[in-house]
Amino acid sequence: MDREFVSMLEQIAQERDLPVRELIEEIEIALAAAYKKHVGATGDVTVHIDTQKAHMTAICEKEVVGHVTNHFFQIGIEEARRRKPDAEIGDFIPMEIAPELFGRIAAQTFKQVLQQKLREAERRRTVEEFGDKQGEIVSAIVVRREGPDVVLQAGRSECVLKKEDQVRTEPYRINDRLKVFVRGVEETKRGPRVRVSRRADELVTKLFEIEVPEIAAGTVEIRGVAREPGVRSKITVISHDERVDAVGACVGQRGARVQAIVNELYDEKIDIIPWSEDPKVFIANALSPAKVSSVKIDEEEHRALVQVPDSQLSLAIGKSGLNAKLAHKLTTWNIDIKSESEAAEMQQAPSASGG
Repeated sequence: MDREFVSMLEQIAQERDLPVRELIEEIEIALAAAYKKHVGATGDVTVHIDTQKAHMTAICEKEVVGHVTNHFFQIGIEEARRRKPDAEIGDFIPMEIAPELFGRIAAQTFKQVLQQKLREAERRRTVEEFGDKQGEIVSAIVVRREGPDVVLQAGRSECVLKKEDQVRTEPYRINDRLKVFVRGVEETKRGPRVRVSRRADELVTKLFEIEVPEIAAGTVEIRGVAREPGVRSKITVISHDERVDAVGACVGQRGARVQAIVNELYDEKIDIIPWSEDPKVFIANALSPAKVSSVKIDEEEHRALVQVPDSQLSLAIGKSGLNAKLAHKLTTWNIDIKSESEAAEMQQAPSASGG
């Protein structure tokens, strides 16, 4: 063992945030176990590495026998009594092992121990760094792709954005910086990995908490989120201070606050809806940006019939029904949307058939 090797161990320990002594102790134990297994020793084997002197000492307890068949772990009775006068057959005599006898054992053992300790350090660091961040958002940088998954670097740990957590319209280019929602730490064959999401509704909520001080302070509350990732989100908000306009606080001066979130979400549209305890008002608000003429509700069926001007029908329903779908998700009401002319025809139909 030379000084260069010891310096390498110390450097690795420092880079990976490993206690040097802990790493050395693991190598000592592993070397002793590997040597004992390799030679078939029946007594204990101990190894000590002196980092100051860059020197390794190894001791093997050799068994006292009448006839030596393996000099690696046996010692004859005559030689044993020269070392210990009262030695008897079956006793064990500690004897130093020449370091060069370790040969390939040492090289292979160093490699295995280092790999194991680095995995353990990675696991410990990941759990320490993200164990209390589940349900939060962190900033991360795209570093590579692994099949359909995207791997990001957040702090000193890697995060994985699985296909089902990705937004189809987002590019995930190398070195892109993104904010991601932390789902939790998962054990994989490669060790623990932080699973994150760009699809989660909570991502929108947390982004507003960052951009809107009134939400972080509890003055404004987000009551619900409905989202089609990459296309459109609706959030409903309420103010607990009559002096604060909930929607205005979220929009920000000249739209700066909501625009920052839209930019983070690659131009996903965001509708900010004032919450109301009156379901008619809430449903009408939820169909924004469409203008609503009237809302009739059926409490028993939990259904709402909404009338809109003819010019607003396609806007109220939205492309592929998305606006209506998000309004349903946000309010939990089943919503039937009719244009004013359609509603008028429905009212005239019974009288026409009766005439």
